[in-house]
Amino acid sequence: MDNMPQRLKVEDHTDLVRDTASLAVINTNRGAYEKAKLRADEAQRERDELRNATRQINNLKCEMHEIKSLLTQLVNKEN
Repeated sequence: MDNMPQRLKVEDHTDLVRDTASLAVINTNRGAYEKAKLRADEAQRERDELRNATRQINNLKCEMHEIKSLLTQLVNKEN
């Protein structure tokens, strides 16, 4: 008897097979997989850029608050 897992075609889905050992459905379309990975990588890059921009904005807000505080102290000192 063959101990190797078999893959059976999924009805009405040319790019899908079912692994008989794990019952997992596997997409055999390599091109679609590569495109999905590229989309996921690009989405991660965009999230990282947004996170970095948000950090920079928050740092600028803190610096502006510090400058405002220093200016207020300077004005109060002169009065």
